[in-house]
Amino acid sequence: MNMIYDFDKVIPRKHTNSLKFDFAAERGRPADILPLWVADMDFQAPREVIDALVEKSRHGIFGYSEPDKEYFSAISDWFRTQHGWNIDPRHIVRTPGVVFSLCTLIRTVTRPGEAVLIQEPVYYPFRRSIRDNQRKLVVSELVFEKGKYRMDFADFERKIIDSQVKLFLLCSPHNPVGRVWTKEELAEIGRICVRHGVFVAADEIHQDFIYPGYRHTVFSEIDSSFREISALCTAPSKTFNLAGLHISNTFIADPKIRQEFKDELDRAGYSQSNIMGLIACQAAYRHGASWLGQLKDYLTGNLNYFRDFLEMRLPELKLVEPEGTYLVWVDFSALGMSVPELENFVVRKASLWLDGGHIFGKSGCGFQRFNIACPRAILRQALEQLESAVRSRN
Repeated sequence: MNMIYDFDKVIPRKHTNSLKFDFAAERGRPADILPLWVADMDFQAPREVIDALVEKSRHGIFGYSEPDKEYFSAISDWFRTQHGWNIDPRHIVRTPGVVFSLCTLIRTVTRPGEAVLIQEPVYYPFRRSIRDNQRKLVVSELVFEKGKYRMDFADFERKIIDSQVKLFLLCSPHNPVGRVWTKEELAEIGRICVRHGVFVAADEIHQDFIYPGYRHTVFSEIDSSFREISALCTAPSKTFNLAGLHISNTFIADPKIRQEFKDELDRAGYSQSNIMGLIACQAAYRHGASWLGQLKDYLTGNLNYFRDFLEMRLPELKLVEPEGTYLVWVDFSALGMSVPELENFVVRKASLWLDGGHIFGKSGCGFQRFNIACPRAILRQALEQLESAVRSRN
């Protein structure tokens, strides 16, 4: 019998070494601020994952470990049943995380000084990873019109040609704007990349969080030619709230690129994965579908609550309707504040710790990103604090 999960339960996270809850003062914010920023959830992982980790802890030996065939079987079954993707387990390379994989791919397929393209506003480690590895950053801005974002294919191709771009970091589903790119959009991007010899590193970590009416498309499976010019970066960390266990699975079909990627891992000194990460990943993909289904229903309820609250009580703020992820992108531009003014207002007046839009690129200025993966009572408190702050301006 499937368990019924209580996502309304507020689980205290202070004094647990939580980046989200315990390090506000170290990052220049009031210690009692309400955090809805970094993308981890305020929900316990599935019971089957917790039980598997407890069983291993009772064994008490945490030596060097490798995954067995059951690990790869669990991954294969998950992607087949959830996304219609028949993977080849030989293509999997494990890393500690998706950002680690992206940095490794940057060093694998480009040389210092060569160009890497991103579509801003986008997950801010993309930009940092490019610059930290001494590559040239090239930006093709997403176009925001009529409350929705779209790709500018002409600008995308022009930037590739002008800067001789070698690598494109694709965010799919997109963080922070919440787009679930259509198959047609991804196909056009893929054709451009094939035409100009651009390798695609696809961050698909949010692929399991898609709202009703939308469907995630695995980039590499659109066309056989895409498979050879791409690497897909996945992890159970966002789906099952396992970020601290540091386990990611990167799929690389091209054997030459895959070996070069492994060689780069060797140079970084990385070998065996965290045993707890391996166990949690296998248990989550094998047993977590029911938990995830209930969670997505709850998040849909949170999104409905968020949308209704803004429409009825904070019409100055405009929700950019998300198609996927548990991150919500909100337009604050009607408040007429500069970036420093808006940050001060959110932190000091609303007492909220959000991710300011400017960190996702200059086109994110005037926006804020909310993490709605929390009990509704916390979401309600956050929005009421925000309402009180906005009304106090009048």
